[in-house]
Amino acid sequence: MDTPLDFLAQAEAELAAADYDESATGVDRRQFMFFSLVAAAASTFGAQAAGAQSALARPNGLGTMASGAAQPPQVPPVPLGNGEAPAMQFMPYPGGTGALMERVVREKGAAAFTRTPHAVEKWSGVVPTNPDDLAFLPAHRISALIKARKITSRQITDIYLARIEKLNPTLNFVVTLLASQARAEADRADAEIAAGKYRGPLHGVPYGIKDLFAVKGVPTTWGSADFKDQIADIDSEVVVRLRDAGAVLLAKLATGLFAQNDWWFGGRTNNPWNTNIGSSGSSTGPGSATAAGCVAFSIGTETQGSIVSPAIRNGISALRPTYGRVSRHGGMVLAWSMDRVGPMCRTVEDCAMVFSVLHGVDEKDSSTVTMPFQFDRNLKLASLRIGVDPAAPKELVDKLRELGMNPKAIGARPTVAGGQGALGVESAAAFDFFVQRKAKEMGLDLNTIFDTPRTGNAPFGNHVGSLPKGVEAGATNPMAGADWNPRFVGARSSRGFEFMQGQRRRMLLVAKWGEFMKELDLFIAGPNADVGANAQTGHPCTVLPYKFDVPQFGGGGGGANAATPAPVYKAQPICGVITGNLYHDDLILSVAHQFQKATDHHTKRPALG
Repeated sequence: MDTPLDFLAQAEAELAAADYDESATGVDRRQFMFFSLVAAAASTFGAQAAGAQSALARPNGLGTMASGAAQPPQVPPVPLGNGEAPAMQFMPYPGGTGALMERVVREKGAAAFTRTPHAVEKWSGVVPTNPDDLAFLPAHRISALIKARKITSRQITDIYLARIEKLNPTLNFVVTLLASQARAEADRADAEIAAGKYRGPLHGVPYGIKDLFAVKGVPTTWGSADFKDQIADIDSEVVVRLRDAGAVLLAKLATGLFAQNDWWFGGRTNNPWNTNIGSSGSSTGPGSATAAGCVAFSIGTETQGSIVSPAIRNGISALRPTYGRVSRHGGMVLAWSMDRVGPMCRTVEDCAMVFSVLHGVDEKDSSTVTMPFQFDRNLKLASLRIGVDPAAPKELVDKLRELGMNPKAIGARPTVAGGQGALGVESAAAFDFFVQRKAKEMGLDLNTIFDTPRTGNAPFGNHVGSLPKGVEAGATNPMAGADWNPRFVGARSSRGFEFMQGQRRRMLLVAKWGEFMKELDLFIAGPNADVGANAQTGHPCTVLPYKFDVPQFGGGGGGANAATPAPVYKAQPICGVITGNLYHDDLILSVAHQFQKATDHHTKRPALG
């Protein structure tokens, strides 16, 4: 016997000629013996024999095996890029989406699913004449001025473009500036409004979008030098909805490399309040540009903290919606079962105004669901069941209590050991096309590169021995060396069985959170306290400033190592987080709005040149 295939072919032939009892029930004896030989051969001959079962055997009737005939050549698998979704869909509601829909119809009627346009309150008072004063107005106030024709879309667009030109060299939040396109869109909005064709509260309002979203004919870089020339031939659904609402796109804003941190191929994006540190990520450009008064609002994404973290770092308001409420179509995939899209703004009412346009079903993204959304400017806090964790910010809790909140003490949120782990596997699958390409370019063997513990920010951790010459493992700059992420590599070795068991435990976690939130509409805890858990469960949260003080971020921001002295910080808005029950996006925004009506922390401006 020269090869494992020769051995198995001979064994199958001998088994086929052997006598056996045709009247016996249960497993076919020849089939059982053949599989036994395959298993034995696998241990004897190694990996080469592992493919013998499929090469020699094919289905015949009720599971028996036939051989002897020439086998058709194997058809290679269909190549996959970044966006094709798997045949599995995560549903955050413990009982499933169907049960959720039936419950809402039963409790509120089918009319609850009718989209309610956001009504912008009319402008009253003197119109600012200083360009900086206009630039830092909340988006819903800019909307009111444009609707009343007290300013034009072109006027505010030019103000923002001038600020971008002035401040971007310091803050580094723009990847692609769309100045001429923005001016054309603003002029079109002004013409439509003058003709009485008002599209709604976003008409003429300028914004920026994270550079993970496709805009037709414009580079979509994902923060990577490998994709800096990638030109989209479609518009993402978010861009389509905002364009249809009349919003004016100013720029593609920086994302950390492949949706991680605040470093991208153009360098680090900086915090406008404290430019000596990064603006966190991965929605780093949206966080910085919004805080700097260079866009009226921006669009970010979150898989596991990428809206919450930069919103906190830059002292702005933001919404991480319930999973499935906004289409991801045309956006870079990091994890199909975790990715979310949300607004990053100067006020929570801005977030509500933008979200009212973005949310709802999109057939191009099977995760999406339409649920009622009713932002209430005059919500009575006493009517809600609000939990408060001992670690919740005292200033935020005290003010909400003063405004009528009846807090309910809560403890630690539920956990399930092993109920996570989807991110690495999903990311590895989404970026398999890229990893294979890079491995070939760099001469790496994907069978020997594993996601070992990293030293500092070295892209390949301690496994530097496998790197070819000329590829450095950066010690202080996470962009040094190979422009890819080790999590795209190590998870390739994950066992399907373990992944599936992890997802089963994840559903146990979802069920436990369902029980925990049964008696709550929302709760307040420490900032970032539940980001990891909610990445798995899909719960929404809103970020909002609750005081103005010197921050305690710690470390040196994106890329600093332990030996780097901690920066000296200037005062800036300090943010808290309100987490809601599933699909209570409107409630958490309405509660946060009550706080912002009674405070002014969100109105502060960074002292930029």
